[in-house]
Amino acid sequence: MSYIIPSEFVTKMVDAGESKIFMSTRDTLIRAFMAGAILSLAAVFAVAVTVQTGSPLVGAMLFPVGFIMLYLMGFDLLTGVFMLTPLALLDRRPGVTVSGILRNWGWVFLGNFAGALVVAFMMAFVFTMGFSTDPGPIGEKISHIGEARTLGYAEFGAAGWATIFLRGMLCNWMVSMGVVGAMISTSVSGKVIAMWMPIMLFFFMGFEHSVVNMFLFPSAMIMGGDFSVMDYMVWNEIPTALGNLVGGLAFTGLTLYTTHVRTAPKRTDY
Repeated sequence: MSYIIPSEFVTKMVDAGESKIFMSTRDTLIRAFMAGAILSLAAVFAVAVTVQTGSPLVGAMLFPVGFIMLYLMGFDLLTGVFMLTPLALLDRRPGVTVSGILRNWGWVFLGNFAGALVVAFMMAFVFTMGFSTDPGPIGEKISHIGEARTLGYAEFGAAGWATIFLRGMLCNWMVSMGVVGAMISTSVSGKVIAMWMPIMLFFFMGFEHSVVNMFLFPSAMIMGGDFSVMDYMVWNEIPTALGNLVGGLAFTGLTLYTTHVRTAPKRTDY
């Protein structure tokens, strides 16, 4: 599978983070839009499979196809840039600044959200025959997911908010491992296998992914979910995004960078 050793692929991670910071606004938005749209299609696909087979595991096993497609095409998710771009700052790449990183995050967030929202409206239209019928079992499942993962957390107050945050951390620990997985092989099959495993894990465990939620919750609201935009933002999107940022950077980006790029001095005692 043409495996690349960590010291080499971590350098590729830093290079990727640097390139994203200096990418044009147009390209950043296009790539982010397509990533949000493709991941949203994968999410509704996984929900449909779960509903039709009655097996969440089967849905989780198939969900990674969306993630794999978008990364093979070079598109960008917010969860990925959360982990990659700060590494270029830590590596002191010329011209990389905090404002440049925040600019990239902002445009990727907008692009991801726009792509997810377009697919949410398209799928809601499909499920309801142009909003003229009930959404059916798949649409109802999505609306119930939206309620359970906003109001369900709000019921527990601060503990619920902290739970979303931790689920967001755990999610991007695995998702960022998938991002890295795309860099550890030079063959398509090797990249696919390395990306598939952590993405399947996060989806089956019900961890919170900010971009998947950009589809699920607007889609749920369109199809009758009983919660508000404020419920969605306060009791899901904001803590999820913050958890995604901390988890991806702390558990994957910093650990790999620290021990494979900025390694400690070799021991001299035996």
